[in-house]
Amino acid sequence: MPSDAVARLRDRIDHPVIDADGHQIEFMPLVRDHVVDLAGEDAAQHLDALVTSGTRVLQLPPGDERRRRGLFRTGWWSIPTANTLDRATCTLPALLHRRLDEIGIDFAVLYPTYGFFAGLPTTPELRAVFARAFNRYSAEVFGGLRDRLEPVAVIPMTRPEEAVAELHYAVGELGLKAVMLAGLVARPWPGAEDGAARWQDTLAHDSDLDYEPVWRTCAELGVSPGFHSGGQGWGTRMSTRNYLYNHVGSFAAAAESAARSLFFGGVPRRYPDLRFVFLEGGVAWAAALHADLVGHWAKRNGEAVLHYDPDALDRPALDALFDEYARGRVREGRDRLGYAIHLLSEPVADRALLDEFASAEITGPDDITEIFRRQYHFGCEADDPMNALAFDTALNPGGVRLNAVFGSDLGHWDVPDLRDVLPEAWEPVEHGRITEDDFRAFTFTNAVSLYGSDFFRGTVIDP
Repeated sequence: MPSDAVARLRDRIDHPVIDADGHQIEFMPLVRDHVVDLAGEDAAQHLDALVTSGTRVLQLPPGDERRRRGLFRTGWWSIPTANTLDRATCTLPALLHRRLDEIGIDFAVLYPTYGFFAGLPTTPELRAVFARAFNRYSAEVFGGLRDRLEPVAVIPMTRPEEAVAELHYAVGELGLKAVMLAGLVARPWPGAEDGAARWQDTLAHDSDLDYEPVWRTCAELGVSPGFHSGGQGWGTRMSTRNYLYNHVGSFAAAAESAARSLFFGGVPRRYPDLRFVFLEGGVAWAAALHADLVGHWAKRNGEAVLHYDPDALDRPALDALFDEYARGRVREGRDRLGYAIHLLSEPVADRALLDEFASAEITGPDDITEIFRRQYHFGCEADDPMNALAFDTALNPGGVRLNAVFGSDLGHWDVPDLRDVLPEAWEPVEHGRITEDDFRAFTFTNAVSLYGSDFFRGTVIDP
């Protein structure tokens, strides 16, 4: 039975509720069976090593040894245990399907939990096997339940050809309709391949590899790329002893990196019909990125940046001003003025690089806003009070409402009780921070914008 709060809320609203970011907790013995079917027992033993890797890492004491290996304090005690019903619900699709009305959700898009690890193996062969095993598992266990539950395919992104192959298999052959991509890949630092040093390749911009076939394949298959990466383990998020220190803001940081890379790589402009979603990081970072890009355009577009061209400096006028106003030791050093004016005002050898917005393929601030208004979508958890920023038309440049989409994050540690998620999402309405129309967009219409109406054909949301 739904809680009183869920029942009252569902009686009040007149639209479906779509969970755009729930999670399944995979039954790993069956995933292992799929690995054996695909590649044999040896490959399955590599999966065994991955399954037990968390225990081995946690047994290492914090400090120098972890740093030497490039290890950091990662997720621990991250799924329900005391709430046994919820634990089973997230593992057994038929039970979740039965409980959706109790939770207050009509349709749920379910991302992997353990499937996030499919891209970790160092060999492309194992990455392909693991991704395919998780995707075959999802297609199997959600069979007959996809009128209300849609599992998300795992797409390995270490190399573009791997991603393209699995996109064709998961979408074209298995018939899965939602896909999860990594927005960045940690690669060995050139010249230090044997060490722990890594640099973050954000794929769409300034990568050594060409990811254009990935975006083109998504467009051809009609799937919306979903980016679900975390920023733990890079930048300052490398504590060897505190997971929360590494976790806070990590999804937002990774989402911002992916969105910024796609923008400067010109991907949204080349594929105007593609919709992109950046999961679990909220929308505050997106509001800031949108405003930053518009602000930077005003001062640093291809024309405006010429205001700072060293060749534009009127040296005789500058000399005259120094002659009139320089005092003391500054005046005494007047003959060394040439030494003073070059730092951060150096000539650029390749003037084709002056317009740093050229790669984004935009012509003005309206183009920036249009990407955020129409193509970018942002996964927001129910308990995030900053979700209201998405709907603040007075604050967002161009008066836009950003496409915040509701995500329950069911199956993970921040959801102690599945029945509390929808009432938490409603709290900003009760507090006057968003309107009921905003709530409708948050829990329904923005998800339809993201996936398109065809995505919901044959489901309870069938338009």
